[in-house]
Amino acid sequence: MQNTVEMNKDKNEKEFELEGLNCSNCAMKIEDQVKKLDGMDKVELNFATSTLKVAAADARLEKIQEELQKISDRIEPGVKVRDKSEPKTEAQAEESSLKSYLWEKKNIFIGILFFIFALSFSHLNILSSTFFGSLALPAYITAYLLIGYPIFKAAVFNIGQGQIFDENFLMVIATIGAFGIQEYPEAVAVMLFYMVGELFQERAVNNSRRSIKDLMDIKAEFANLIKDEEILEVKPENLNIGDLIAVKAGEKIPIDGEVVSGETALETSALTGESIPKDVREGDQVLSGMINLNKLITVRVTKEYKDSTVKKILELVENASSKKAPTEQFISKFARYYTPFVVFTALLVAVLPPLLTGASFNQWFYRSLIFLVVSCPCALVVSIPLGFFGGIGLASKNGILVKGGNYLEALNELDTIVFDKTGTITEGDFKVTEVNIESDHSRQEILKIAAEVEQFSNHPIAQSIAAAADDYQKHSADSDYQEVSGAGIEAVLDNNRILAGNERLMQKNNINFKKVKSTGTAVYLAKNGEFLASIVISDQIKTDAKSAFAELRTLGISNLTMLTGDNKATAAEVASKLGLDNFYAELLPDQKVAKIEELLKKSKKLAFVGDGINDAPVLARSDLGIAMGGLGSDAAIEAADVVLMTDEPSKIVTALNIAAKTKQLVWQNIVMALSIKAAVMILSIFGLASMWAAVFADVGVALMAVFNVMRILKTKDI
Repeated sequence: MQNTVEMNKDKNEKEFELEGLNCSNCAMKIEDQVKKLDGMDKVELNFATSTLKVAAADARLEKIQEELQKISDRIEPGVKVRDKSEPKTEAQAEESSLKSYLWEKKNIFIGILFFIFALSFSHLNILSSTFFGSLALPAYITAYLLIGYPIFKAAVFNIGQGQIFDENFLMVIATIGAFGIQEYPEAVAVMLFYMVGELFQERAVNNSRRSIKDLMDIKAEFANLIKDEEILEVKPENLNIGDLIAVKAGEKIPIDGEVVSGETALETSALTGESIPKDVREGDQVLSGMINLNKLITVRVTKEYKDSTVKKILELVENASSKKAPTEQFISKFARYYTPFVVFTALLVAVLPPLLTGASFNQWFYRSLIFLVVSCPCALVVSIPLGFFGGIGLASKNGILVKGGNYLEALNELDTIVFDKTGTITEGDFKVTEVNIESDHSRQEILKIAAEVEQFSNHPIAQSIAAAADDYQKHSADSDYQEVSGAGIEAVLDNNRILAGNERLMQKNNINFKKVKSTGTAVYLAKNGEFLASIVISDQIKTDAKSAFAELRTLGISNLTMLTGDNKATAAEVASKLGLDNFYAELLPDQKVAKIEELLKKSKKLAFVGDGINDAPVLARSDLGIAMGGLGSDAAIEAADVVLMTDEPSKIVTALNIAAKTKQLVWQNIVMALSIKAAVMILSIFGLASMWAAVFADVGVALMAVFNVMRILKTKDI
């Protein structure tokens, strides 16, 4: 990926990877600290991909990595800050190995040995002499310090930053309290269990993160540039428009382009979610991220890498986590109040019962320590952002780009979906379906005359007429030709005045024509004032449209509406075939916006589905804009909140199902975490829960939540 993007003349953006960042709470603290640095214009930390983007002046960026490393060392020791524009060295790759990982955690293993010795000194009869017994406490303290050092360091730093109520502070207070009431084995054991749980959670988060990255592994690492009859291996970022590249069998297409020689089949599932290979040959467009399955092809580059499909997809998916869903925002606020509340409750549990009833202070103090451990919000702050990112990654795997967790959550709230017609509900591929002759000309003669007039237009209707004619005379571009806005075409060809257009064109020229009653778009043809024929052009409804709309009904969409600029008869026929609730026809672009404004007032949450190019204003105005078949379209990606990479209406059903599954997962994690924590708190008041149960309610539940996220990433059937 190209990591340095020019923002303006003096400001650049740089991206860093924070290797070993496994605490989402720490990630927020790191981001806050970086934002406080001088000269920062933009700071975005994506926990799901462990990347940090910063924007500043060039001179400032040159020294930023060292400062980022210092901040990371203070907040989460062990995090390595790496410039993503620089490839990993062999030494860095070795650092990320399991062997190196275990070596970094050696203090914990040494601490475990001291803990075992301490237990032996204090509990085994053969070592219970006064001498060995006197070594028990120092051994417990040594084990405690070795195992809990990272927690102590983080707690001290956070207190210095005014951030007291976090999991590090709570664990330190709880375990020191256990030492205070001479529960030495439990103090060390709880810290050990917490750290081991953190290690497992760290590996689980990394596995989840790896699964997410695998879903986005669509970029080719190199391109085979053809230059001076040689093939050079270069980075896709270094290719220019017009360059020729060779794509061998089994390789990913590195950049968008056009096939100039060869033919092959392409695997497109990474982009579209479709498993059926796509056949391409000379003249066909190919997109970066597709995989060449069997034969060598030569491709001419048509876009720079920064504008290529892969780059856009990666940016969309990676930036999606910056747009938080309401549930994520709620949990962030909830955690701020929840932890201090539990801390003060724990204080009351420790003090009030002994004062009011004369009960043992040690007994109630121990119970209050359980409250402190339970109050850690790890399970929530780790699993929920990963849950939404997992849903976004799963959507990407199925050919659906969602720009943020807020849009993924909004899909669950829709009650109204409004569709454009051409290219969205219908194929957008016009074909001649009727030729009604009112003269002595044959069908082919009529089509030949019409094609000669329409050859100057790029309109789909004109192109369909030209395609239907077997053969017609090609006229020069300087022919006597005039396009009449909103009516049709007037042309003088071979001294004959030809009219081809709608009713208004016929009426304007006083042509006595016969009106067509069939549905579709009618083109009336006249020659030298004589009406010759009418040609009906129809657009076909997409094969999966009817079943998709039926499924949308079952998913709770109560209002399915169509907006189109086409005539009422055609719109009515399409609406009737698909069972739509409403349709509005013969609308200009500004009238579509006005109609959306009207529908928004009657809807809980409205989505508009369009082709993403000429419907950009409507996409932007809707609660949720969905661009269909917008792959590679700048207008689609800019205007829409959700981009479907294929032209299938059924992808909307898939998007809704993924949104529902993500919502279910996130709330399952929330309910599970809060329920278990609440249960442990209540049990602890009655003396029925130990410190072990408290640690499970924190770290154990976080692990369960992360495993749930990994489960959604592996979902195949949506």
